[in-house]
Amino acid sequence: MATYRLDRTSFKAQTVSEAADHASYYKKLSWVERLKIAAYLNSVAFDYAEGHPPKIDKTKFRAHSRSANG
Repeated sequence: MATYRLDRTSFKAQTVSEAADHASYYKKLSWVERLKIAAYLNSVAFDYAEGHPPKIDKTKFRAHSRSANG
């Protein structure tokens, strides 16, 4: 297992209220920028290369017709 080290130069000291105020920053971003951030966070959380999400296992799903005749 890899050993990760915290890069302490990437962070700054903040008060609790400053650190908790994420909404005001993200509300200023466009929806495209927020989507890019969400894609990056998903890649980190689920451990895949950014921009290359894993393929869906389509054998786990089935499609059903919702028509009245079927």
